[in-house]
Amino acid sequence: MKEFKLKNGMTVIYEKRPSKSVAIEIMVKAGSNNETKKINGISHFIEHMLFEGTKNYASSRDLANEVEKFGGELNAYTSDERTAYHIKIIKKHFDIALKILGDIVFNPLFRDADIEKERKIILDEIKLVTDEPRFHQWIVFEKALFVKHPTRNPTYGAREAVASMTKKDILDYYHKYYIPNNMIVTVVGNVPGLRKKIERNFSHIKKGKPVVRNRVIEPRQTKPKKVVERKKLSNSYVVLGYKTPFRLDKDSYVMDVIKAVLGRGQSGRMFYEIRTKRGLAYEVGVHHEAASDYGFFAVYLGTDKKNITKIKRVILDEFGKLQDLNKEELLEAKEFIEGSHSLHTEDTYSYADMIGFWGLVGKASMIKEYIRKIKGVSLADVRRVSKKYLGKNYTLAMIEQK
Repeated sequence: MKEFKLKNGMTVIYEKRPSKSVAIEIMVKAGSNNETKKINGISHFIEHMLFEGTKNYASSRDLANEVEKFGGELNAYTSDERTAYHIKIIKKHFDIALKILGDIVFNPLFRDADIEKERKIILDEIKLVTDEPRFHQWIVFEKALFVKHPTRNPTYGAREAVASMTKKDILDYYHKYYIPNNMIVTVVGNVPGLRKKIERNFSHIKKGKPVVRNRVIEPRQTKPKKVVERKKLSNSYVVLGYKTPFRLDKDSYVMDVIKAVLGRGQSGRMFYEIRTKRGLAYEVGVHHEAASDYGFFAVYLGTDKKNITKIKRVILDEFGKLQDLNKEELLEAKEFIEGSHSLHTEDTYSYADMIGFWGLVGKASMIKEYIRKIKGVSLADVRRVSKKYLGKNYTLAMIEQK
């Protein structure tokens, strides 16, 4: 892995691979956690706008066709901490892909008609998420779990904020965060002369004022919390979880192992105990998220409301049983993580995105240390960390059927 910076502060990370495809991602270090209440959803709004036309491509169709006519993939996403734009394409078309991606990020048109069109689309998207309990359960859960941290606010935004955002709001935010010294460019594939190509496309872009995001100290939870929304549904949707360490805390790796013990598909303890053994739910899963300055761990499922009390007891019992985890189960969890990590990183785009994430939270090279740290987790670590974080002070969020 090679890493270098342009004079304007843009970070570039290159992983050379002998693959037929090449992936390029431009990651902007800004997401919904950078927003205020007034502009909640603006990062997501801008992501939409950047595909609506650029200086060199008049429409979203022109942009997409320039990539798709070669069999390539063009896409983007917005999260709490970042907004990323990527292209995956066969390597002989790298130059055109780099040019297109640069045009999307640095030369958007922000036409008035496009802003109004996308505003309607995003408001419809918010309705769609709210109407779909599998998505909305996470909005309810995170808003209940976090008291001060901005990750409690939905990435897609608040209806009132999206409806009232002005073009000036959008441009001010764009010019503040879409600067080369607030970006990481990752490339995975085989690209001879990469540095010269990156410099030719991006070195002329002016450096901006350094971005500083104030860290929020999230208070500890000292008692259980329960939030319920009731809707006309045939099933109820439940998320039970906790605040956990951020990514660079050594305990976050232990939480990854615990997640593998409890939630590795159909063989994980939660699925087996809740669905296979007791038949209390159809869908059962475990999620662990560890970011730059926050983390959470949760069990989620869909069930009939009559089963919720029993299921909650099973979940808490399984957290308690982690104190009795044996060496064989620990080894299986580690091997699961190593295997799934290897499969995930085979894809050039997935790896480019993972490199960008590690570059955001610490150093890109830390991705090479990840499995070593997982292998270093001990039974004592699992016992200590599960006792510390997965106790009686949980947050329970439910979308309950009427």
